[in-house]
Amino acid sequence: MSRIGKKPIEIPEGIVVEIKDGTIKVKGPKGELSWSYPDRIKVSVNASSILVERTDDSKVERALHGLTRSIISNMVIGVSQGYQKVLEIVGVGYRAQIMGNKLVLSLGYSHPVEFQLPEGIKAVVDAKQTQITLMGIDKQQLGQVAEKLRSLRPPDAYKGKGIRYAGERLKLKVGKAGKK
Repeated sequence: MSRIGKKPIEIPEGIVVEIKDGTIKVKGPKGELSWSYPDRIKVSVNASSILVERTDDSKVERALHGLTRSIISNMVIGVSQGYQKVLEIVGVGYRAQIMGNKLVLSLGYSHPVEFQLPEGIKAVVDAKQTQITLMGIDKQQLGQVAEKLRSLRPPDAYKGKGIRYAGERLKLKVGKAGKK
């Protein structure tokens, strides 16, 4: 039995959960999310919790059981508290600025890179223009956007220059050995 799948999801105050035709909708103060869960999984709502159960004990259903519970839990947390990811820009002359719904990044290329933020994701740049904080209610979408930003200039293995997650530790390689 899935340990994660068995745990009920607590519904905080101010969150409304609706289940209709294999789709779960979660509304909260931060926004609204909906997701079509697999038809092999049974989802039920009690007064203060959501229960996720499976109908069979096959390998596929065991995998979907924990996955479904995790996604629904992430939806509840997203509409009540929200998620955020922090990216750091390391490098001389590397910086970011926000222009409307675009992030304009100077990353050492011959031109500035413009990154269009998708609907539901907000960005804040600190005063030094080297830290980007992304905020949103959809955990999957937030992680996808953060990875797309990071892939514009991944951290260099020798100097560590580029875009990295806050707290990400890099093991830098040693440079060329001089001629003796």
